[in-house]
Amino acid sequence: MRRRISLDELLEQAPAPAPAPTPQASAPQRGRGPQGHGLHTEFEFELPRGYLDDEGTLHRHGAMRLATARDELMPQIDLRVKENPAYLSVVLLSHVITRLGTVTDVHAGVVERMYATDVAFLQDFYQRINSEGHTRAAVTCPHCEGSFEVDLAGGRLGEW
Repeated sequence: MRRRISLDELLEQAPAPAPAPTPQASAPQRGRGPQGHGLHTEFEFELPRGYLDDEGTLHRHGAMRLATARDELMPQIDLRVKENPAYLSVVLLSHVITRLGTVTDVHAGVVERMYATDVAFLQDFYQRINSEGHTRAAVTCPHCEGSFEVDLAGGRLGEW
């Protein structure tokens, strides 16, 4: 007879995830799978406003990796999320953001101190790369009604 186990027990028994790879100096290898299969797993972004750290440095450029099933399950058992379900996105983003400027330890406290516009941008960015696998969006110009694609990962608002 099979015994039913809870999600908590399952996650405790699962092996710990491998640490996120650090960015390599050679740009062509960044975001590639372990054997260079061409699987793009890390995406760079530029925040609309930027994260202001304790020293007053503004960080706008960063990178986010694709989420794993574990990344999506872990916030469900986090006590902060159980107390406040809106906290789920803070925990989830802190797991998948690999760097933010010179900040490499992106934890929930960092995401909490971001501006709301940047958190909304990151939530949309997360959804786009994890469901569609890219950072491009099709848009239509409101003036000339021309259609074109923009890359949401980089460039300042209003720039092409």
